[in-house]
Amino acid sequence: MSLRIIVVLAVLTGVTGSPGVMIRPEADSADTTAHPNSVPETVEATEIFGQQEVPAEDEAEEDVMATGELNPNHYPARRAAKVVQHYLNTHYGSPFRLFGLHNVQSGNAEDVADSGRKYQLEISVQEIISNTTENCSAEVLFLRGEQQRLPQVQVSCEELLKSNTKAQEEALFQKYKMNQSLLSAQNLPDSYGHIEPDNKPLWHLGIVASSSVMLKESTENTLYNMAQVANIKQLATENEQLKFDCHTLLHEMVSQEIIHWKLLFTWSPPEGVKVLQMEQLPHCVTHCEKPPNTN
Repeated sequence: MSLRIIVVLAVLTGVTGSPGVMIRPEADSADTTAHPNSVPETVEATEIFGQQEVPAEDEAEEDVMATGELNPNHYPARRAAKVVQHYLNTHYGSPFRLFGLHNVQSGNAEDVADSGRKYQLEISVQEIISNTTENCSAEVLFLRGEQQRLPQVQVSCEELLKSNTKAQEEALFQKYKMNQSLLSAQNLPDSYGHIEPDNKPLWHLGIVASSSVMLKESTENTLYNMAQVANIKQLATENEQLKFDCHTLLHEMVSQEIIHWKLLFTWSPPEGVKVLQMEQLPHCVTHCEKPPNTN
């Protein structure tokens, strides 16, 4: 993948040189071509194309697993808060409802016997498409063990979850179901940040499906954003679920890796997005097939 697309994807997702510090977006937050996983925040660091220069002592401080009251701008609180975002998208997201972390107001961490670490958070969450923001309380428990386990999340965001998009979803579902040919799209967004209007629902479906991966992969030491749907195609099905094959690119902001995942998922208004299969693709070093048109 070329330097140009890496830089553009970084700008689209609001990524930063240090995941503990974010930029204030200049674009209208209702524009869904700007990725909903970006986290707006005022910073004092130098801003260069969506990245900041952060003093080394701040990076070292942010890596310490603090107990008790947390700095809401530092790694521990922000990593836990992003897990809440992925949880909301996984369980409540749709082509017409996407959730993004707007701000972390306060946080507290504590060790829970032998089970793990619990984070108590006060955050603001934005529903991107309607441009609605609500203050929410959340609890995230990262479980200990030899094998990585799904973080346990509880969140109270009642007003955001009341929005009813079923009529829009049903209309889109019938449109996709009755199409004469199966849908497909590539590079959402492209290297210039552009998405054709007809492809935005596919992009949103890719975000929701990818949130399942990011939730599953999240730990206290990671911070995930979705960068791009490299390609997505509708598959033939005879039941009441639309089925999609998707190749998505995730940006792990701590390691600065772009990680490729292959997803098989279904969608219908009553059932939502259900990921049937997820497979992490190997890191491409030599002789690897690149995603289409990402040079």
